[in-house]
Order: sequence, then structure tokens, then C-alpha cells
Amino acid sequence: MKRYTVALAGAVLAMAGLSAQAADLNAGKAIFEKLNCASCHGADARTSVDPSYPILAGQHADYLAHALKAYQRGASGAPATANARKNPIMGAFATQLSAEDIANVSAWLAAQPGPLGVRR
Repeated sequence: MKRYTVALAGAVLAMAGLSAQAADLNAGKAIFEKLNCASCHGADARTSVDPSYPILAGQHADYLAHALKAYQRGASGAPATANARKNPIMGAFATQLSAEDIANVSAWLAAQPGPLGVRR
């Protein structure tokens, strides 16, 4: 039974790795451009027009995806206990995204050079 559990856990992790690699970076860039994210976050996603707007370039993809889903929940009127981010501008943009769009744009932003990356 223990071997089966370990094998199953390994398979799940392998599938998770494949799905993370399956993100389409070109599609992610197209979404960034289509929604005109640069108007607030900068063309390079790290030079925001307002210092209070977050730097997106180099941020962890899973964090970005989590944030976009939280904006979707906030726009849908979910209670604050549902981990919702209530921002009318970001909510309006996030509701236009499918789960695949979120994965793609998050992966593309994470792949961009920025001050949030680990330096070696």
C-alpha cells in the first residue's frame, strides 16, 4: 500500500510539472497585450505607472494565478472569507480570463526578467 501511495504521489507531481510546462508563453504575451496590462503595469511588466501598482515581471506564476483567481472571485461577489480580492478594475479584467488564459499569462509574466527573480 505504501508503494502504491508513493507511486501515485509521484505521478501526480509529474503531471503537475507537465501542466506547468504546457503553458503557452506566446499566448500569455498575447493576453497581456490584448487586455492592455501595460497601461498600468508597464510594457515590461516591471515599470508601473504608479508605484502602488505591483511589479509582475519575474513574480512566481502560481502566485499570479492565485491573485487573478481571487480577483475573479471578488468580481463575482464572493464573500471576503472566500479569499476574494475586490478591485473593480482588476476584477473586470480577470473575469475575461479562462483557466488556460490565467496559466498562460502567469507563466509568461514569471518568465520575464524582473527584480523579483532570484539572483545567482
